[in-house]
Amino acid sequence: MNATNNTHSIVVGYVAWAFGVFGAHRFYYGKPLTGLLWMFTLGLLFIGWIVDLFLIPSMDAECNARFKSGPIDYTIAWLLTVFLGYLGIHRFYMGKWVTGLIWLVTAGLMGFGWIYDCLTYCWQVDEVNRELTAH
Repeated sequence: MNATNNTHSIVVGYVAWAFGVFGAHRFYYGKPLTGLLWMFTLGLLFIGWIVDLFLIPSMDAECNARFKSGPIDYTIAWLLTVFLGYLGIHRFYMGKWVTGLIWLVTAGLMGFGWIYDCLTYCWQVDEVNRELTAH
């Protein structure tokens, strides 16, 4: 693994795993479909959640290989998305000022935009980082 492309924090991955029966760690590691599955099945009735305890290192390595590191930090973006996403703060952080203002005055487009961002934040950060590092 290339240490210069460490996009996600394994420590944050384990902290999110503590809330993993709701899929938090899976959303953090860019696995929105299984994140939703974990959310609606309590981590596949806790069994998948326990198995994930041992899968966190491989999820972390997969993210480091898949996503581009850059000036936008994935962990900060994830925290802003989860806790302040309905205000668009994460969009301001990523330099998306127009949609950030729209999220701010519409409560994240009445929650639907916030849900979309929770499901796609890894790809959004990756896209911004690729754009910013291409210049």
